[in-house]
Order: sequence, then structure tokens, then C-alpha cells
Amino acid sequence: MASASNGWRRPAISTSVDTSSVEETHELGRRLGSALKAGDVVGLEGDLGTGKTELVRGIAEALEVTGSVHSPTFVLHHRYQGRLPIEHFDLYRLEGMAWVDTGLDEPAPDAVTLIEWPERAGVLNAWATTLIRLTSRSANQRRLTLVRGPDRVREVFEHAPRD
Repeated sequence: MASASNGWRRPAISTSVDTSSVEETHELGRRLGSALKAGDVVGLEGDLGTGKTELVRGIAEALEVTGSVHSPTFVLHHRYQGRLPIEHFDLYRLEGMAWVDTGLDEPAPDAVTLIEWPERAGVLNAWATTLIRLTSRSANQRRLTLVRGPDRVREVFEHAPRD
């Protein structure tokens, strides 16, 4: 972020990447995973079917997770072992303070925490060091918008292949 002359930091402008296939969304996840560090909390906002879990699969591949990765919608949480552990939460079925029962009382400092539907638990959305919004543009096209995140994540978005 650029600093203004008064010492305040201006908010970063969001940046977006469009993908045209599941494979492209997965590849962006792989690139993101290479930029993530232990302690990062990534919020993934978007309607059903916008590619959140596929993005998580790409991140998991970059972090050398060997098992299969799937949406934890019905169990709320999965932990995957890799070069860096991944804590993967899906809050879709939760309302209000029900997120407290997920076991996520604070981000794991030794893992990358990925939270689908973070807006369902306001405090978790605030904890997200990176926030990505996914939207469907057509049956196969998605727009992934980096709402906020560290420069290393922003660089992934800014250097992603473009059409």
C-alpha cells in the first residue's frame, strides 16, 4: 500500500482475475498456495458453485497435501497435512454464533486457515488477512477478486495470466 503524506495508509484497490475453467481456478489456487505462509487466514466469499473448493484444492496442491480435498460443508472442518497444514472451514450451514462450535476459536499460527463463507461469522471475516470474493460470470467463467491481502498475495493476482 502506498502511504499518504500524512502517514496514513490508503486502502489497496481490489484486483480481479477471470478464469474460464475449473482447471484455471485450480491453477490460480496453486499460485496462491505458493504465496501463503503459516498464520495466514484466507476468507473465501461467494455463492454456491463459484469455485471456492476448487481454489482450496489448488492451494492444497501447492502446500503438498497428499490426501483428497473436499468441501467440509457437512462436517464444517477438515485439517490437511502438507508442507504447511491447512485448516479448512465451511460455515455455509451456520448462523449467528454457531461458528463457535466449529473449534475455530482463533487462527492456527502454524497453519494456513481457509474459511468458506466467513461472512457468516463476523469475527472470522475480520480475522481474514486475505479476503477473496468469487462470482460466477457464466456456466464456466468465474471472477476472483482480491478484496484485501498482503502484497505477496496481491502479486499473484496482478501476475496471473490474462486473456
